Amino acid sequence: MNLPLRNSRIRLPLGQVFWREVGQGPVLLFLHGTWNDGTQWLPLIEHLSQDYHCFVLDLLGFGESERPKVHYSIQLQVECLLEYLNALHVSEVYLIGHSVGGWIAASYALQYLDQVQGLVLLSPEGVQVEGQGQRWRQERWLVGQPPIAYGILRSLLPLARLFGRHKLIEQALQLRKQLNRSTTACKLLFQRRRSEIQAELLQERLESLKVSTLILQGSNDSNQAIVQSQTYANNIPNAQLQMIDNGGHDLPEALPELVAQSIGEFVKRIES
Repeated sequence: MNLPLRNSRIRLPLGQVFWREVGQGPVLLFLHGTWNDGTQWLPLIEHLSQDYHCFVLDLLGFGESERPKVHYSIQLQVECLLEYLNALHVSEVYLIGHSVGGWIAASYALQYLDQVQGLVLLSPEGVQVEGQGQRWRQERWLVGQPPIAYGILRSLLPLARLFGRHKLIEQALQLRKQLNRSTTACKLLFQRRRSEIQAELLQERLESLKVSTLILQGSNDSNQAIVQSQTYANNIPNAQLQMIDNGGHDLPEALPELVAQSIGEFVKRIES
């Protein structure tokens, strides 16, 4: 990959953010997933930068953007995104978001619909589905302080190996390592008051989202992720759900050419 990327930073009232930029044409703004930063989009924008002006943002608290000591929320990220687009004098944009980035993109479009020409959501978070609360409670337990969960799992691991029951414990320890790499993501998803998180979920508001929306969902993703995408598709009036065979939760990285083709066709339909 040999993209002529332009790396930039700008200080906003909420903190300094970092982004990568390439290409010319209609503006596509990419918002990364829960446990990622903007680099997850680089294989994909290689296929789009010939026709589009691609902005790949590290959300506040992620990647190379600043990690200010603030109370993180989806609304805070929406406000930061508004400040960012205003500072760059971008008045019309296609928002493309993965996982928590999809939640932020949809939340932004609900509040600033006149700026959003189209919305592409890949395995988006942000709606209530069965089992989600239990998953978030388990993840909160894994990264809790003091690290009781870590101590319990580590002490059980040698015995579990003797009986061939170690895989689940090793998976939990690996998940804990992933969670600890992104403290901001943990704060957004499950380290806030339950009532605050519930107030930012979108299932009751999606009918008001009057913008063309493409939802991309891997067929091999978790059942929860698939149900979340279906919830978005069933409630947004002008939404299309595209299931991608053999795709998992890492669609931008694993199938960049196919995802880029879907995004390009979607934007061309709107532009024409």
